Amino acid sequence: MIVANTDGAKQFITNTEEFKRVKSRAEVAYQQVLAEKGLGSEWLGWRRILRNPDKESLEHVESKASRIREEADLFISCGIGGSYLGARAVIEALSSPFRDEGPEILFAGHHLGGNYLEKLTEYLEKPKADGTAKSVYLNVISKSGSTLETALAFRVLRKWMHRTYGANAADRIVVTTGPHGGVLNKMAETYGYDKFVIPDDVGGRFSVLTPVGLLPVAVAGINIRELLYGAVNKFLECEESADDILEYASLRCAFQESGKVLDVIGSFDPELRAFTGWIQQLLGESEGKEGKGMFPVSASYSTDLHSIGQMIQQGKRNMIETFMVVHNPITGYQVTGNGEEIDGLDYLSGKSFHEINSNALDGTIEAHIEGGVPVFQIVIEALDARNLGELIYFYELFTAIYVYMLNVNPFNQPGVEDYKKAMFRKLGKEG
Repeated sequence: MIVANTDGAKQFITNTEEFKRVKSRAEVAYQQVLAEKGLGSEWLGWRRILRNPDKESLEHVESKASRIREEADLFISCGIGGSYLGARAVIEALSSPFRDEGPEILFAGHHLGGNYLEKLTEYLEKPKADGTAKSVYLNVISKSGSTLETALAFRVLRKWMHRTYGANAADRIVVTTGPHGGVLNKMAETYGYDKFVIPDDVGGRFSVLTPVGLLPVAVAGINIRELLYGAVNKFLECEESADDILEYASLRCAFQESGKVLDVIGSFDPELRAFTGWIQQLLGESEGKEGKGMFPVSASYSTDLHSIGQMIQQGKRNMIETFMVVHNPITGYQVTGNGEEIDGLDYLSGKSFHEINSNALDGTIEAHIEGGVPVFQIVIEALDARNLGELIYFYELFTAIYVYMLNVNPFNQPGVEDYKKAMFRKLGKEG
């Protein structure tokens, strides 16, 4: 269950008549999504996969992931943007921060740092504590197969895999790409790599509930059926009513049009640090067009209260703030007494860290609102696969509705292509 608490934002709305007009635009945008009549509606496959879940594909993912978990010490997910952010968000939210079972999950292909790739290959070569070699599996994720960051990393890692495993390398390399065409389809056909398909009508930042995200998440030991069907439940609920999302979108749009330029998206639960990064991409790449949109800033609390907290509290009043909140305790871990007063913390003895963290959250929200920052709270009941699946669809639908309210296409990213063209020209690529 997700609750969008907008009380800390609504109090900043002073022109009620104008806000009513904004809300009516939200309803129009919502109907555009339902009727598949808006800009870029050919990219609404992230709704189709929840309306009619592909059970055969799900079973294929589960089967492959089960085999990898049995055989691998290390699993590399090679991709950039939506090809890795969603999987990383779910894995970090639902896994132990210290690997205790299953293969180690590493990410590559999400930057152009040569040092990282060099050290990664050295790490692959390093034997385990018992002196035996690591068992490595590699999953490359790219619809086109030509995104430079991912393609270069895959070239390095694929070469290592074939040198290390010889003829058996093909059994350890998995390709996730579009249904046809592109470099990776050609490689899969040539070398016999196992393949998973990214649907043609699903863009990268909306692809976490396809094999793009589901395979790495399943390899990490997370129940992908719970994740997927949590999203399905939210999809069905929102087909009937999306009032909370419409209220949230209306308020955010009203703030954007009144001059707010930053949305600081954070959580007091460090498990959600990568999830706020996924939201940052989802919103930033969807709304940042034609001189419109707010800049989404990902933050981690209470850590960042000691860095950007001062700016939020007393800086320029050009921002809003969104908190991801987990209602139920993730752990019951408590502060214990130590029989001495030297550290001055005995007043916290017997309190759980959840209680302390919750009070820090409430105090921060109170202070920031008093400082003039509109605050949203997006609350999930518990940190588990089903609730996270609901939250994924909540934000996918919210993004589509909100960006339609700006009268731009939520699903393209023309600006991303600009840097690629300039980069390839400087590198001397022909054409």
